[in-house]
Amino acid sequence: MPKSLFPHAAPETRAKLEQDPTLKLFNTYDWSANPLGLIPDWPEDLKGAVRLMMVAATPMVMMVGPQGILLYNHGYAEFAGQRHPQIFGMPAMEAWPEIADFNRQNMERGLRLESWTLRNQELVLNRHGEPEPVWMDLHYSPIISDDGLSMGTLCVVHETTDRVLAERALARSEERMSLAINGTDLVGTWDWDVVHDRMTADDQFARLFNMDSLRAGLGTPMADFLRAIHPEDVERVGEEIATALREGVVFKSEYRLRGTDGQVRWVIASGRPRRDGEGRIHRFPGIAIDVTEQHRAAEALAESELRFRTLSDTMPQMVWSTRPDGHHDYFNARWYEFTGMPEGSTDGDIWGEMFHPDDRERAWTEWRHCLETGDPYQIEYRLRHHSGEYRWTLGRALPIHDGQGHILRWIGTCTDIHESKLAAEERELVAQELSHRIKNIFAVLNGIIALSARSQPEIKPFADQLRQRIYALGEAHDFVRPQSYLHAGASGQGMLSALIERLMRPYNADGRARVIFNGADAAVDDAAATPMALLFHELATNSAKYGALSQSEGMVTITGHTDPDFYQLEWRETGGPSVVEPDKLGGFGTRLVQLSVEGQMRGQLERHWRPEGLEVIVRLPLDALNRSARLRAETIN
Repeated sequence: MPKSLFPHAAPETRAKLEQDPTLKLFNTYDWSANPLGLIPDWPEDLKGAVRLMMVAATPMVMMVGPQGILLYNHGYAEFAGQRHPQIFGMPAMEAWPEIADFNRQNMERGLRLESWTLRNQELVLNRHGEPEPVWMDLHYSPIISDDGLSMGTLCVVHETTDRVLAERALARSEERMSLAINGTDLVGTWDWDVVHDRMTADDQFARLFNMDSLRAGLGTPMADFLRAIHPEDVERVGEEIATALREGVVFKSEYRLRGTDGQVRWVIASGRPRRDGEGRIHRFPGIAIDVTEQHRAAEALAESELRFRTLSDTMPQMVWSTRPDGHHDYFNARWYEFTGMPEGSTDGDIWGEMFHPDDRERAWTEWRHCLETGDPYQIEYRLRHHSGEYRWTLGRALPIHDGQGHILRWIGTCTDIHESKLAAEERELVAQELSHRIKNIFAVLNGIIALSARSQPEIKPFADQLRQRIYALGEAHDFVRPQSYLHAGASGQGMLSALIERLMRPYNADGRARVIFNGADAAVDDAAATPMALLFHELATNSAKYGALSQSEGMVTITGHTDPDFYQLEWRETGGPSVVEPDKLGGFGTRLVQLSVEGQMRGQLERHWRPEGLEVIVRLPLDALNRSARLRAETIN
C-alpha cells in the first residue's frame, strides 16, 4: 500500500497494526489534498517520528510545518473527544479555534527548536459539544530532521483535570474544616506519631490540655498531655487508647480536664489509628470537643427537673403535664394518691377513663379545643377517687411556648373542690330562701301602701309612686341576688344592659321595645344595682308622664361609653312632645336621682332640655359599678 506508514510490512503485520483505528486513519486518509502530501513523499525523519508516536500509549500530537497540520495517536484521539476524527490532518489553529493563539505560540517555539513543559495548564476546550475547563501537563519538543532543522512541534499530553478538581475540592474541604475549627474555641485537633511518640496539636487543643502552644506545635510525648486529665478519668482513658491501638478501632471518650485555675472542663475526644503500607499503626490523629457548657446545661436541667418534681409533689393539687399533642407523660404524687392508680398507669390517654361518664365527652371536647387553639384550659368535672366515689375537681392548664410561639408542652392542675361545691350548693339554697323572704317583705310593703291609700284617697298619687319605686327595688334585688357557680354565666345576668331591659319591660308596646340600649356594656353588682334601678325608674316614669314615652311613637336610647377610669351613660328621648327646662327642679324624684348618682355612686349628672327631647348624661367612676367588690378588698386590706 503506497500510502501506508509501514510499506514493507507483511500483510498480517499490517493488519495487526491497523487494528488501531487511528493508525488505520493514516492509511485511508486522502493526503493528496493535504499540504503534507502523500505519505511516501514525507521525509523519512517525519515518518519515523510518526511511527514512534503511533505505537505510544501516552496521548501525543504533532503540529507539522508552518500551518501546524495535526497528526496524533489513539490516546490523543480519545482526549479530543467528539472533535475526532474531523480535526485529523487539519491546521491546529482551525482544529482548535478556541485556543488558536495558544497553539500559534507553541508552533512557533517548536519551529525555533525550543523544548518546554507546562504544568496544570488550564484551557477551555469544546470537546463534547460545549466549552469546558481542562487541565493538562504539556511537554513540548521540536521534531528535528537530519539537517538539524525543525519540521514541527511534538506535544505529549497528560490530562490532569480529575486530579486538579480533586485537589481543589480537597483544598476547599480543608479550608472549610480549618475555618470551622479556627472559628470556635470548642474544637482542638491532634496528630500522634505513635512510632516516635511525638504528639502535635493546634492552639486550642494545647489550651485545653494546659500546654504551651509552641511546644504542642513542635511535638511532645503523649504523657505530657495525659497529665491534664482528671485523676479519676486518666486510667480509663489510657485503657481506651490502648484498646484503639491494639485493635485498630475508633477511639471515642468523654472525660474531664483540670485547668491551671482549678476549673474542670469536659471534652469528647475522637480519633482513629492509621496504618502504614506494612499494616503497622504509625499515626493516631483526632479531635477534642469542649462540651463543658452542654454538661452544665444538662446538670442545670436535671436540677430544674428535680426542683419541679419536688415542688409539684409537695403541692396539695394534682399536677400533670402533656406533650404538645396532649399525650400525658407526667403526674405528681398527689394524682396517684387521689386516684389510687399505680404509678405510670394513667400515662397517655388512659387518664380519660378517670372522668365521670357524664363529664367525659364534655371534658374531652374542651381539651381538644384548647390543643387546637392554644387557649387556656379550665373546666369542672368529676374524677374517680380511690374510694370509688366521684369527686368534683377544677381542671386548669396553660401552654408553654418557645421563642417562635410554638407550644412545647402543657402544664396543668386538678384541684379537689368537692367540699366547696357542696358548701356552695347549700349557700345557694340559703340565698334563694333569703331572696324569697325579701320579696315577700316588698309584697307586704306594697300591700300596706295600697291599704293605706284606700283609706286616705288624697295620698293615692304618692302611694302609687312609692309602690312603683318599691317595685323597681324588688326588680333590682331579684336581678342581682347572690348567684352561685351553679347559675354563673346565665345570659345577661349581672350586666347593666340586662338590668335596664328588665326595668323597661312595662314600657314596651305591641312587643316592641321602646327603650334601646347600645354602646359599651358594664357589669353591676348588688351594691350598684339598687341606685341604678332607682335612677332609670325615675327617668322612665317622668318620660311616661311628660316625655317621649308619653307618645306612642316615642323612643328612648341609652348609650354606654367606657374610658380607663369612668363609665358614661347617655339617656336621649326622641319622638315625644317638645320639652322646656322647668323653672325649678326640687321634687322628691329629683332629689332621689341626685342621691343615687351623686351620693351613693360618687358620679355626676347633667340634664339638657333639647327641642327633640330630654338628654341626661350620667358619669360614674368604674369602681362604683362594683362597689361590693371594692368594699370587700378594702376590708381584707
